[in-house]
Amino acid sequence: MVLIKEFEKDVKTANGSTMRIFFFHPIIPNYPHAKFPGVVVFSEIYQVTGPVQRFARQIAGQGYICAAPSSFHEFEGPEPFAYDVPGTDKGNEYKITKTVEAYDEDATLTVDALLVLKTCNGRIGATGMCLGGHLAYRAALDERVLAAVCYFATDIHGHTLGKGKCDDSLKRVGGIKGELAMIFGKLDNHVPPEGRDLIRKTLHEAGTRFSFYEFAWSQHAFIRDELSKDRYDPAVTKVCFEILLELFGRTLKIDLGPYEANLKVEDIC
Repeated sequence: MVLIKEFEKDVKTANGSTMRIFFFHPIIPNYPHAKFPGVVVFSEIYQVTGPVQRFARQIAGQGYICAAPSSFHEFEGPEPFAYDVPGTDKGNEYKITKTVEAYDEDATLTVDALLVLKTCNGRIGATGMCLGGHLAYRAALDERVLAAVCYFATDIHGHTLGKGKCDDSLKRVGGIKGELAMIFGKLDNHVPPEGRDLIRKTLHEAGTRFSFYEFAWSQHAFIRDELSKDRYDPAVTKVCFEILLELFGRTLKIDLGPYEANLKVEDIC
């Protein structure tokens, strides 16, 4: 039996704003000293909404301490935005007003907040959807992050995240030492085919350890189970969650030791 305890922590950032981190902590009755891996859960442009919370609870229920930071604390409180036109416009505006350095600081502070917990085993992963998929990718630039599952990560292919719309996420791909799972729908018009091809090619040429998934009939935001504008696909969402569990289970719950590229693939049938 795994139960979920929820709490919040407010953290001061370099610019003086307060970032709220929402925690979803697994509890196993009668084992108060149990230790778990940590997972940073990055949200879409709407901050930590109901779907993001449910996603975090699902992961926590599998034995991971989830920490979901509020992304736009420089401009707003931690409350989620509505899935409507004003909420979308506000999130999109903030997305390119906030600096890339501030996004990275949020990730660093959230990883720090997980690692100071006595119940964290010191092994950290990251995941997120849309904007959060990109932030999970960037979080993997921190060597403490051993794995990241990035759902339909926007703006990586166009280098358009943050103030000035000129992020360096693909240029810094060589700094990712952990393993990635990149998940997209083939009908995602936010990350078109040529954008997905660029991401895959760049990861491959950099020697990054990654898996790349494209689902034939899935659009953008296909895992969002609320106001998804008829794009929610629960069957594919379930498959993607198994991808997440496989990667996190292998990299965060097992101490693999240092990576050595020693696998020889034989030409056999």
